[in-house]
Amino acid sequence: MTPLLMFAALFVLVFAGIPVAFSLIIIAVGFGYTVFGDLIFLQLYGPLLHTASNFVLAAIPLFIFMGAVLERSGIAKRLFFALQLWLGGAPGGLALSTIAMCAIFAAASGVVGAVEIVVGLMAIPAMMKAKYKNDLIAGTICAGGSLGTIIPPSVIVVVYASIAQLSIGQLFAASILPGLLMVLFFVGYILFRSIKSSADAPPLPPEERSMPLPEKLKVTFTALVPPLALIGMVLGSLLMGAASATEAAAVGAVGTLVLTMLFRELNLKLLMDSLGVTLRITAMIMLIVAGGTMFTSIFAVTGGGNLVRDTVATIGYGNAGIITFFLLVVFFAGFVLDWVSIVLIFIPIFAPIVRSAGIDPIWFAMMVLVVIQTSYLTPPMAPSIFYLRSIAPRSMTYGQMYRGVLPFVGAQMLVLLVIILFPAVATWLPSILVGL
Repeated sequence: MTPLLMFAALFVLVFAGIPVAFSLIIIAVGFGYTVFGDLIFLQLYGPLLHTASNFVLAAIPLFIFMGAVLERSGIAKRLFFALQLWLGGAPGGLALSTIAMCAIFAAASGVVGAVEIVVGLMAIPAMMKAKYKNDLIAGTICAGGSLGTIIPPSVIVVVYASIAQLSIGQLFAASILPGLLMVLFFVGYILFRSIKSSADAPPLPPEERSMPLPEKLKVTFTALVPPLALIGMVLGSLLMGAASATEAAAVGAVGTLVLTMLFRELNLKLLMDSLGVTLRITAMIMLIVAGGTMFTSIFAVTGGGNLVRDTVATIGYGNAGIITFFLLVVFFAGFVLDWVSIVLIFIPIFAPIVRSAGIDPIWFAMMVLVVIQTSYLTPPMAPSIFYLRSIAPRSMTYGQMYRGVLPFVGAQMLVLLVIILFPAVATWLPSILVGL
């Protein structure tokens, strides 16, 4: 009974407006006191020490710093302009450029939220000027921003791997094909809608994308090569076994500074702003990590693990029942909790059961990450909608935003279905790439 009361109390505090990190800590201390009395703080010291000494989590501020520097440099602006030159003439060309930009930027930074805001600030005015429908603009920006969840290097993957005790390199490799498949499905929907109703997403007029071929190639080279080189340095060093996740993140952080310096955009203000953003986001994530670790430790002590096992056994249907139940829990939790909280609360509970059932943990991780990605778009929490609202004009309503994301949520569900039916989509690359 106590584990159920813990979750009920947690949701009461979250709906009351108390930050998730503090809600987790309050629940852990409150319910832990009923078990350990005055020794509760000594009991919680162990989980906190384990979190603080987890070397893998040191990669998080480095990946965030990469995204912060890229967000404030001119690399993103040049890349979006180059993509417009090549894709602007196609049906829905600006939307296609936006998805491509989000995919590349997500692979270069790994930070959810930063991708959406940076690309949105450039893409929304361009698409509104071209007379795109508001719901398509909103859906494209939000869906593109969500790619930071699944496309490596992703901060979410780092946290997940740390909590589930999996190889970060294997998880990064496993997320490559699902990430590409997600981009493909997003592009497919945009093309289908743009061809079906050209007024919803008209192509750019020739005068806005015409440029002599030599100059066009030069613009493309200078805009595309830097982020691709950054991606190659980070993922290449990690997947080939030349560096750990933290070392690869450090390579990316230094590489980002070097690129910004080469483009003569590195200055003290950019550096201090980037460090400030890195400090704030890292502090937020790590506080939730600490709270989640405390919560799950008390949940386990009060019989939570046995409760989950009994529930799964009651449902039946073997491994299919286990997977379905866990994914539904994650999906509905995503309505009210952010991704950090979902991973920190549920993965320590799910991971041992998944392993004991003989389910491939890499395959299961990819399914969970795709479901978490859908929570990024689904109301009422829908962080993507809140990010978009902060940068969108008043003429773009919440109704248009919610209608716009629904087809992209459907595309995400299709990716989940493909992973379920064809596990090799998630497991093939890790088996051949990591550590070679």
